[in-house]
Amino acid sequence: MKTRLLRVLVYLASAAAGLVLADLFVAGFRISWLDWWGFLVAIVVFAIVQSLATPLATKLATKRAPLLLGGIGIIATFVSLVVVAVLPSAGVRITTVGAWVLAPLVVWIVSAVVTWVLTVVLIDRPARAAAKKR
Repeated sequence: MKTRLLRVLVYLASAAAGLVLADLFVAGFRISWLDWWGFLVAIVVFAIVQSLATPLATKLATKRAPLLLGGIGIIATFVSLVVVAVLPSAGVRITTVGAWVLAPLVVWIVSAVVTWVLTVVLIDRPARAAAKKR
């Protein structure tokens, strides 16, 4: 149970990191910082849509377009950003074509790296240390 909760927190933290860095580095991608609740909604909705879109896209690509399997993560990130951007309460706006191209790439890379690092630090290392104690 503790590991599952940690994995959820890691996933939410990685989504937040990806969205924040896209806000900082992608022109045309903006988070409304005046409404912190909207940003929290954006993180949760993004993480939920991402977690649902990835297996669905994998299943569809396996059956219909196997060449797309390598890009499933970026496709799911794009779909998640579309949902968050059209959600009025999420506080995320994507206003340029360049941002629609670059933001999914930035969010995908950042969230993948943050997920990997946090998983190693918060879940894998403690699990190995606990196993050695036994």
